[in-house]
Amino acid sequence: QVQLVESGGGLVQPGGSLRLSCAASQRIFMATMYWYRQAPGKQREFVSTIFRNGTTNYADSVKGRFIVSRDKSKDEVYLQMNSVRPEDTAVYYCNMGKTVWGQGTQVTVAS
Repeated sequence: QVQLVESGGGLVQPGGSLRLSCAASQRIFMATMYWYRQAPGKQREFVSTIFRNGTTNYADSVKGRFIVSRDKSKDEVYLQMNSVRPEDTAVYYCNMGKTVWGQGTQVTVAS
C-alpha cells in the first residue's frame, strides 16, 4: 500500500509563507490528491484538492492564499501557503483518493 509522508511544517509569522510537501512511496500520478487540516479541538477539514489533470479546488477559507501543485515525475504534491493567518494553525494531512493518509505535519502561525 502506498505511504504518504508530509514535510515542511513549522512556525511561521502571520502574513508569511510556508510550503508543505507530500511524498508518496509509489506512483500517484493517476490519483486525486487532497490536503486536509485539523486544528486543536476541531474536526478535520478539507483544504485543497488536485485532480490528475491538474484541476484544483480550494476551501473558501484558503482560496486566493494557498496553491496546490504536483510533480508527477517525483510523485509529490505540494501546498504553498501564503499570507498565513493564526487560524491556519493546524496539523496538515496529505490524502490520496480519500483512503490513504499521511501522518501529518504541524503548522503554527504565531508572532
